[in-house]
Amino acid sequence: MLENLPVRTLTHKALTVEGYSRAAVQSYWRVPELKLGFDMGGSPWSFMGTQTFFISHPHLDHMAALPAYVARRRMMKMEPPLIYVPEPVLEPVQRMLHAWQRLDRGRMVCDLRPARPGEEIELSREHVVVPFATVHTVPSLGFVVFERRRKLKTEYQDLSGAEIRDLRLSGIDVTAEVRIPLVAYCGDTAPAGLDVYPPIYEAQILITELTFFRPEHRKEKIHKFGHTHLDDILERADRFQNELLILAHFSTRYHDSQIRRSIERKLSAAIRGKVELWL
Repeated sequence: MLENLPVRTLTHKALTVEGYSRAAVQSYWRVPELKLGFDMGGSPWSFMGTQTFFISHPHLDHMAALPAYVARRRMMKMEPPLIYVPEPVLEPVQRMLHAWQRLDRGRMVCDLRPARPGEEIELSREHVVVPFATVHTVPSLGFVVFERRRKLKTEYQDLSGAEIRDLRLSGIDVTAEVRIPLVAYCGDTAPAGLDVYPPIYEAQILITELTFFRPEHRKEKIHKFGHTHLDDILERADRFQNELLILAHFSTRYHDSQIRRSIERKLSAAIRGKVELWL
């Protein structure tokens, strides 16, 4: 396999997170077991087999590689990919792909669809994605992937197996759907984007940005440009019920050693054990 872009891999329980993220450079992620990815600031060759991607917003470091990914899948005779983008940018993205088609003289074939906050997107019988609005300088979304299970309704839990069988045979639905938030992805957002949708804090895995962390960086300015500061994470430490909290998208003005040293010493006990700095 040709490896032309950096990809880090981390496994948590039954899910694998792969990707890379650095502010103003490129961000791209995927979860192979869920057969989906988030953002496309770069397009690693190892990601080519993933057919469904959710784009959080149209900044170059999150979407610049989309034409290359679409063209490569066609070149490799793979099925056209399914791409979700925030609804307000759907038409400009279509025009961008058409422009590249004229430049490249190769068809840009993909299934490009709008994503809207709160509107459920069916992945399979087992999984559904719900977009939520984030707070950035351009139209932007985050996404939560839910696992769907059927569970016996409370009123039937004391019945015997035979009684439950008889109810089913009579046409009564004795189960209800239960949703388990598996992965939440926030893209770029001011901290208010974390607070709009409670399952963000409940997902097994949360991937979110932490672009700035130094105390001299003014939070009001950071928020104005749609980003998060370490203080914003610390202020919400008690809300993160996530098993794994991936912090990424650090500013390029920082070295990896500086990021790790500065952040790890400030993490509170409430989140220290679950935080993974994506370096």
